[in-house]
Amino acid sequence: MPLDTIELIGSHGQTIFHEGQPVEFFGRKIASTMQIGEAAVIAARTGIETIADFRPSDMATGGNGAPLVPFLDYQLFKHPERARVALNIGGIANITVIPANARVEDVIAFDTGPGNMVMDALAPPFDRDGKGARAGRVNEALLAKLLTDPYYHRPPPKSCGREQYGAEFVRDTGIDLATATELTVRTIASSIAEYSETADVIVSGGGAHNRYMMERLRAVLRPRLTTSAEFGIDVDAKEAILFAVLAYQTYHRRPGNIPSATGARKPTILGKVSHI
Repeated sequence: MPLDTIELIGSHGQTIFHEGQPVEFFGRKIASTMQIGEAAVIAARTGIETIADFRPSDMATGGNGAPLVPFLDYQLFKHPERARVALNIGGIANITVIPANARVEDVIAFDTGPGNMVMDALAPPFDRDGKGARAGRVNEALLAKLLTDPYYHRPPPKSCGREQYGAEFVRDTGIDLATATELTVRTIASSIAEYSETADVIVSGGGAHNRYMMERLRAVLRPRLTTSAEFGIDVDAKEAILFAVLAYQTYHRRPGNIPSATGARKPTILGKVSHI
């Protein structure tokens, strides 16, 4: 796309650290997040106004800084009669719960636990079509132990990341690929089961390409399972669309978070603007 056709850039950047809940740090409890990808550099090199670093503004008003995708999910998937859950399976899996005929303040969203992160660490760069997991055997004893983690039973809003499910988790648990896949499936399913009116589960993110995991989700979920492609949204593009929309909101000085999803005290304008 020629640069002269682009009026505004919205960049999420790459998450290096995210701890949405305050944790002990040098004698104080602090929540923090860090995404690299400096907006000033992008703006300078492209000559296009750039908005980035969206999460700290939500955290400054008491939110988790995540998930932000519910802002887009609500606009794309709300329905007057059908309750829906938008499920994104990236490194972390998260859901947006959209009741039938929902108002924006009715939306609930949270990270359910690991998405692809643990599986990718065990079968880098990824377990294509879930072939490795399909060939393995779930360690039911280990899975049962992992499912006792208090995080899965904590009410939303809540978020998690590499700090919980990174290299230390893989090393310390001794988890295998089949069990990691089933952990993702079970934690997603148990989270969705809390919302019994759900009629549709709409999947996006890299996990939508994992055939075995999609089969397992269809086997354990009661609602109809489909993907965002049914609604004209490429499963790999939803988050890119989100940050374009959030940049547009910020440009027009309008909030881009949903407090009922992130836990923020109020709707907040997100991001930092780098002018040219």
